[in-house]
Amino acid sequence: MSSLTLPVSTLGTPRIGPRRELKTALESYWSGQSSADDLLASAAGLRAANWARQHALGITSIPSNDFSLYDHVLDTSVMVGAIPEIYGWKGGEVPLDTYFAMARGSQGHAPDPACAGHHHHDASGVPALEMTKWFDTNYHYMVPEFTSGQRFTLASTKPLDEFLEAKALGYHTRPVLLGPVSYLKLGKSQDPTLDPLTLLPALLPVYVEILRRLAANGADWVQIDEPCLVLDLDDATRQALRVAYGMFAYAQPRLKLMLTTYFGALGDNLDTAVELPIAGLHVDLVRAPEQLDAVLAKAPSGLVLSLGVINGRNIWRANLADLLDRLEPVVARRGLDHVQIAASCSLLHVPIDLEQETGLDPELKSWLAFAVQKMDELATLGRALAGGRASVAQAIGASALAATTRATSPKVHDAAVAARTAAVTAELAQRQSGFADRHALQQSVLDLPVFPTTTIGSFPQTPEVRKARAAHAKGVLAPADYEAFLRQETEAAIRWQEEIGLDVLVHGEFERNDMVQYFGEQLSGFAFTKSGWVQSYGSRYVRPPILFGDVSRPEPMTVEWWRYAQSCTEKPMKGMLTGPVTILNWSFVRDDVPRSVACRQIALAIRDEVQDLEKAGAQMIQIDEAALREGLPLRRGEWGHYLDWAVESFRLCASGVGDATQIHTHMCYSEFNDIIEAIAAMDADVISIETSRSKMELLEAFVSDRYPNDIGPGVYDIHSPRVPAVAEMTELLDKAAERLAVSQIWVNPDCGLKTRKWDEVRPALVNMVAAAKELRSRFAEAAE
Repeated sequence: MSSLTLPVSTLGTPRIGPRRELKTALESYWSGQSSADDLLASAAGLRAANWARQHALGITSIPSNDFSLYDHVLDTSVMVGAIPEIYGWKGGEVPLDTYFAMARGSQGHAPDPACAGHHHHDASGVPALEMTKWFDTNYHYMVPEFTSGQRFTLASTKPLDEFLEAKALGYHTRPVLLGPVSYLKLGKSQDPTLDPLTLLPALLPVYVEILRRLAANGADWVQIDEPCLVLDLDDATRQALRVAYGMFAYAQPRLKLMLTTYFGALGDNLDTAVELPIAGLHVDLVRAPEQLDAVLAKAPSGLVLSLGVINGRNIWRANLADLLDRLEPVVARRGLDHVQIAASCSLLHVPIDLEQETGLDPELKSWLAFAVQKMDELATLGRALAGGRASVAQAIGASALAATTRATSPKVHDAAVAARTAAVTAELAQRQSGFADRHALQQSVLDLPVFPTTTIGSFPQTPEVRKARAAHAKGVLAPADYEAFLRQETEAAIRWQEEIGLDVLVHGEFERNDMVQYFGEQLSGFAFTKSGWVQSYGSRYVRPPILFGDVSRPEPMTVEWWRYAQSCTEKPMKGMLTGPVTILNWSFVRDDVPRSVACRQIALAIRDEVQDLEKAGAQMIQIDEAALREGLPLRRGEWGHYLDWAVESFRLCASGVGDATQIHTHMCYSEFNDIIEAIAAMDADVISIETSRSKMELLEAFVSDRYPNDIGPGVYDIHSPRVPAVAEMTELLDKAAERLAVSQIWVNPDCGLKTRKWDEVRPALVNMVAAAKELRSRFAEAAE
């Protein structure tokens, strides 16, 4: 192996460990089975392994401080001492339990069963910080909370500690910091008049101090992530960037800063970025390959350009020859010492090692690259660009062969699906009649009372249900016995719903593992990993399905379970499906066709299921689009295009039924105000949404836009173990009735009940039915 190489970097690596060691260590600590020292020792072992792995694979610019026990934004809040008062921190070193209280709350009087045997929590109990999506990824970060007159202080030297830890092991690393401007923009203030950016002058001295200590201890480069540079920015934010980096350059002139941007193009922020006093600039050429020419044209000749060409967010193998065709002219033009090759963003978003996947189809496997394989690709590119292609000819040949077989494989390309997708017309995405006509017909068929009651779909997945599923998966529980168990659970849930007087029932989804996986496993074009875990937040990891080929539905997926459930009751039983946009947004999506095409294929497959449910007799079919808003592009100018194809995909799967069939959809926690027109355009007969936490404020959007269809504003927050009283729910329904026509309102919880316990669910739903009945009688009196 040639030692001549261009500098290559990962920008950051997964923290969780190849066998989810971090999850094991955290949960053992939280449950009181292990000590803080045990947890910190496990974490140090994972960091050492990460550095060693990158070094062995030929990564030359190895990051440090990319590891986190929970979340890197939370780490930044702790580093700068932005710890809200309720956590009781009085200065000095931040205790581990304060950190975890910010991450997941701490239990006071009502112990969380997940934290049984706790010996580290205070008695008062505090809520966790708010959590939200990290840009447009499926990773969640803990939202920093600021107050007027916020003071910052260097409360944790984690970036320095981990740099020194790596140094002691023989690795000279490039520490990673979340940039001060992006950090402030990711936060929020309880005081609506406070713009977090005005806190920059107070924040910068803390950053200067950590940079000073890094430089004093031998750091030469520091990576500072400012992903806000790919957003629509105002002049105040651009000015904040100039102030921050001007101060860094003045305070630490010898330290070289690699300013890192990712998840999109710099666009109209390019001029600002290249004028900053920085030594290097990283750009994402996977999400925004078109920006390369503009960056090359404007970057000063002394600026080191880090080119993010290996996809840090998806699992496809790179075509190395194609990349070299693009990169060689850049290196020739700028010189070996002014170009670096990197992942497009941190490898946090991809699974760790493809070699662990022994069960994947070998051909499909040859088209994939997880974090370890991507490091190998980076090292290969670095050697080829410094020492010529001949030095890595074998790797380039293997990569070209994989690209060719993938492009022509019948596993990927299905002529029938292509023909069907091409034949889609606008009519296919239209219901036969408008909502008013459908509503009247549905009402005459269904004969529901005002304020009809239902739930979102899933019921508690008890330990018994999970145990039975695991036993069935291992082959210990025979298919017939497993099916009998599921029928029993389903029937019991239906009987109970009838007993408490719900109007529209669900079957409880006991047979389903996950709302996307369950469908993906039955559709062609999807594959599933055994160990392809990716961090969603904290110790919660997901295994996204791999959407590798054309999608079709070989046979009905839910019809038999629906049929069985409906046979147990006279009341209407909803068919329950996951919508195409959500299946797309929660998968690793193929990169050889536009996302809109993949989504349309999934929509046609779900359309077949919707029509089969209707044929089987289903009068109500719910198609959940939990992730519709999640897929919104980061730049507002690109929203329209996305919403057009996302809404069309939903309508395509929902519009193949008669007017009498009622289509429901559910959307999770979302700011609806800015996409209300798109939601109206979905034209679902009934939409259920989360409104309990916001005390129905979310409904304002539906009022001002005169949303015509039916709405089920969630009347209780299922994300909490609390059981709300009848009066609480009637108050929320009163608020809804002030804003909407009584004939529009449905009564339901604000999300599925899968994660709750039956002893929380039972009293809450009994109260919900009572609240609906109270409103019915009140409005009946008013009508007389």
